[in-house]
Amino acid sequence: MTHVSGWRVVVPVKGGGEAKSRLALPGPARRSLALAMALDCLAACLGTPGVGLVVCVSDDPDVTAAARATGAVTVSAGRPGLGAAIEAGVACLDRGPTAVLLGDLPALRPEDLAAALAEALALPGPALVTDADGRGSVLLADRDGAPPHRFGPDSARAHRAAGARALTAPYPSLRRDVDTVDDLTEALALGVGPRTAAVLASAAISLP
Repeated sequence: MTHVSGWRVVVPVKGGGEAKSRLALPGPARRSLALAMALDCLAACLGTPGVGLVVCVSDDPDVTAAARATGAVTVSAGRPGLGAAIEAGVACLDRGPTAVLLGDLPALRPEDLAAALAEALALPGPALVTDADGRGSVLLADRDGAPPHRFGPDSARAHRAAGARALTAPYPSLRRDVDTVDDLTEALALGVGPRTAAVLASAAISLP
């Protein structure tokens, strides 16, 4: 891929029937909501100052078509698993400021992402933003290139052990990933993006 200035943000998105499997909602509504959350996240990335390219990694045709419509570049993962998707996204990039962002952030605001990336740009080595619970990771960024990633169970500890510095600013919309209905309720309190809001309204999903 030709060189672009600014941050390149890699966003892996699973899609399909297994997307957001922990979200206790009927299957069709859950799939539609997972896609909507990812698209709102991509749109926020694309609207973030300092971001030069957003790469959505997915093998789901619905995800890739919708992601292209937002303005993101799409790449096929080729193999199952989050790690494989991240590797595929990073492999298409030249060396430069690179971030991996998870796609289940429906309340993401460009100002939070921009602030986190600006802080990461001032640090040597990888910078980490943990999720709201402090155990998972939502963002891993490195001004010098692809950071070594350890996404998965207890990833915050694994990333810190691999040398990532955890950023401590609040970044509320960046830290609120959605895996459960309770997470979704908290994201709604922050204010979700228009696609997520539309799916919730059209599916008449009732939350606690």
